[in-house]
Amino acid sequence: MNGMQLLTWIPLVPLLAMFAIMATGKNPNLRDAVSIIAGIITFALVVNLAGSVSLDNAPTLVLAEPVPGLTLALSPEPLGILFALIASFLWPVTIIYAIGYMRAHHEGNQTRFYALFAVSIAATIGIALSANMLTLFLFYELLTLATYPLVTHAGTDAARRAGRIYLGILMSTSVGFLLLAMVWTWQLTGTLDFVEGGIFDADVDHGIVSILLVLYVFGTGKAAVMPFHRWLPAAMVAPTPVSALLHAVAVVKAGVFTILKVSVYIFGVDLIADLAVADWLAGLAALTIVLASLVAMTKDNLKARLAYSTISQLSYIVLGAMMGVAAGVIGGGMHIAMHAFGKITLFFCAGAIMVAAHKTKVSELDGMGRRMPLTMLAFLIGALSIIGLPPFGGTWSKWMLVQGTLDTGIWLLTAALLVSTLLNVMYLLVIPVRAFFKAPADDAEPGIKEAPLPSLLAIGVAVTGCVVLFFIPDSIHQLVSGVLR
Repeated sequence: MNGMQLLTWIPLVPLLAMFAIMATGKNPNLRDAVSIIAGIITFALVVNLAGSVSLDNAPTLVLAEPVPGLTLALSPEPLGILFALIASFLWPVTIIYAIGYMRAHHEGNQTRFYALFAVSIAATIGIALSANMLTLFLFYELLTLATYPLVTHAGTDAARRAGRIYLGILMSTSVGFLLLAMVWTWQLTGTLDFVEGGIFDADVDHGIVSILLVLYVFGTGKAAVMPFHRWLPAAMVAPTPVSALLHAVAVVKAGVFTILKVSVYIFGVDLIADLAVADWLAGLAALTIVLASLVAMTKDNLKARLAYSTISQLSYIVLGAMMGVAAGVIGGGMHIAMHAFGKITLFFCAGAIMVAAHKTKVSELDGMGRRMPLTMLAFLIGALSIIGLPPFGGTWSKWMLVQGTLDTGIWLLTAALLVSTLLNVMYLLVIPVRAFFKAPADDAEPGIKEAPLPSLLAIGVAVTGCVVLFFIPDSIHQLVSGVLR
């Protein structure tokens, strides 16, 4: 296939899979096989796109032109290719995990779950490959709407309340701030295209673009920068495969990806470096990093602890985007990949513990490593990668981000990263330590064993990614560096 054909089929395959999943819903084995096969095909197409298309002369697929000069279009660039590779690879992995989880937990509406999951991936890939801000915005909103029923999947009062918070915050920020920023940008520049070096003239009023930058950052609610973060822990009422989708594959990554892409292709790194407001936004990101880590330490519920950990980790990427230095952008881009594998591992493990042992609290995990050693070992590796210790993938993105803070000369940003790393150790490593080295409260509790095989297989793939990424940082570094040509 040529580049135009690939750009057509990559988002189309997940959408076609939705219809196939609905049509095969009465045969669970066939339905689940359709989901996995669609995921594998999508990933193969993205790999083909990454390997066959020159990003120096990338093709552009125009889907529509609703306003003269303003198109809905897809075009690959380095950050988008990286994000599409992550999302498409982790889609079938998460489906395999979900097969074990959803069946063992006897979840209802499984066909609807897999169909909406496919739509969410299509929207995520649309965000990744958007050629301009209008296209990204439409796919961004589609992702919110497609994941809302997944958040409320349980149908309980708590789930519906969480859904209202989820939809309320994400839609109000995107319509109230992000859409306003886009209209204002269009009025100033006459374009919303993603352009290397940014789209603003050299003599643009810094006061106006400062306001625009604030609108873009706060308008991207999926990035969960405080104070627009409450939707994320509220959404933890959803099934664990949905939590994995929210935290590693799609939603939050779509948020920080958007901020990173806007900073590089709408404003440009040089303009960001000249804006005093970018320093304040970097400071807010640093504050979010530390405060969310402190809140995580207080949470006994395992998924809630991981949710606040995600809020903290997302702001690493926002911080990288706001530094206005090359190392920050590269570190932020690399952290999208490194955090995806580390955090999906932790959520997979949390779901496995819940399904197999019916435990949801950190205080209940004493001795769990003796009963679920594979799961708890995977949790340990995922935690070490999130912390940023070798030989695991998170090492390199944190290294680049720390380098970026040093390049800015703002030592408080460096301090925030170092303090948060220590806090990561305190609220994450305590979990496997308790699991392996503390005696269980009830030695006689029968029946606890590892999660179903499909879930274990998915955990194995995710944790392998945490290790492999440590040994292949150059390929990701080179890809992300392409945005700074």
